[in-house]
Amino acid sequence: MYEISPDHLSLDQIHAILTENQPLALSEAARSRIHHCREYLDRKLAHSHELFYGINTGFGSLCDIRISDEDIEQLQHNLVVSHAAGSGDPVPPEVVRLMLLLKIQSLSYGHSGIREKVVQRLTDFYNAGILPVVFELGSLGASGDLAPLAHLSLPLIGLGEVWYEGRRQRADVVLQLRGWPPLAFKAKEALALLNGTQFSAAYAAWCLLESRRLADIADLNAAIGFDAFNCRLSPLDARIHRIRPHAGQLAVAEKVLYWLKDSEIAATVKTSVQDPYAFRCVPQVHGASRDAMTHVEQMLTTEINSVTDNPNLFPDDDLILSGGNFHAQPLALPLDYLGIALSELGSISERRVYQLIGGHRGLPAFLTGDPGLHSGMMIAQYTAAAIVNQNKGLCTPASVDSIISCNGQEDHVSMAANAATKARRIVLNLERLLAIEFMVAMQALEFRQPLRSSPRIEAVRAKYREVVPRLEGDRVLHEDMEATLRFLRHFSFRNNK
Repeated sequence: MYEISPDHLSLDQIHAILTENQPLALSEAARSRIHHCREYLDRKLAHSHELFYGINTGFGSLCDIRISDEDIEQLQHNLVVSHAAGSGDPVPPEVVRLMLLLKIQSLSYGHSGIREKVVQRLTDFYNAGILPVVFELGSLGASGDLAPLAHLSLPLIGLGEVWYEGRRQRADVVLQLRGWPPLAFKAKEALALLNGTQFSAAYAAWCLLESRRLADIADLNAAIGFDAFNCRLSPLDARIHRIRPHAGQLAVAEKVLYWLKDSEIAATVKTSVQDPYAFRCVPQVHGASRDAMTHVEQMLTTEINSVTDNPNLFPDDDLILSGGNFHAQPLALPLDYLGIALSELGSISERRVYQLIGGHRGLPAFLTGDPGLHSGMMIAQYTAAAIVNQNKGLCTPASVDSIISCNGQEDHVSMAANAATKARRIVLNLERLLAIEFMVAMQALEFRQPLRSSPRIEAVRAKYREVVPRLEGDRVLHEDMEATLRFLRHFSFRNNK
């Protein structure tokens, strides 16, 4: 069990929570902070006639309209239903699960004025595997991820739909099955749920967790390619990288050398003076992408350990302050950066595929023993090129655009949500690109026999050939590509260290 607390939440902890399927519980510290803040808000509303945004006023450009005390609960209900205006494809359940986790974490700091009862219901949803149906389109990443978070909140009041027990179902039906009455939101609660960056942050966390795995596969692919293309090892020499000591560059050079240790092919005399950049510059290109991932993780870690709703309550200072912590610019820029960094890993991967099938360095054209009658790996490179092209289009930054909304009240928006969903598509495309490269590189490597690659790479090749046999004659490559994708998804780098 993982206890949600105001303490630091890291990406590694998120990974452990998800992979180990740890249930969540609110810590005593979180409960205390939530109670303290809510009690302060109730006292403030009972003894003050001040206007507090979204608590006893309208929303957005309607912020100057006073709401009567008897209508405050209706105001919160109306906020949720009116803002549930999402569209497009449903958010993948694994991302919705992250949204719940991150929303609970943000509310645990005790600056949102929400009751423990509401935070506990979110926790109950997470633990029971009840995942609200949320839609990809609708957030501008400005007043928080309003539309997606409204859909996340609808089931709490018995509206909307949820994923439960493998099916998409009406929320009221599932609540009845669980014996949970719908909640009625009190002052500030719906606003606390809808303000926040948990949609964009959940996508960022998912993308980064996948990126770690894919960056490792990219380094393995490059190592296989080094031997398959009969490359020199000099570009991996640590002395080169110590005089340009970017952390990612150093790490990648070391990792590729690790994979190639004791390779017979690498030890042979080379006739080519230098190798193409797609091989020679692997430490620099892969390393830069890894450094970008590190930067994005730093930004995300700050974000997921923050309070991102509005207004913010400071009970010990007797203050309710309106600000802009819901603005997702700190995620929008890094998410666009992450998309570009991952697209580059795919771009150089496709270039290695192109080199390997080109009939150079003693390899047959398209890696078939009978070119002409057989097309071999020819069209695999076409597919890779098509995916690279799509990624380039997806790399157009969302964060450079801002469309005014809410009668001018929200006159600058981040578009982080669109940066987030684009980044996920780039991740999925990169996974396919790396699977294609792995398939092609393994085929090329076997043309170096009887010379062998390193024991580590040969062990991976043996396991892979149990799933995808060597291409001797033309067959449906789509099936090989899908099988390779599945192989790499289950490949354990931990067992190869």
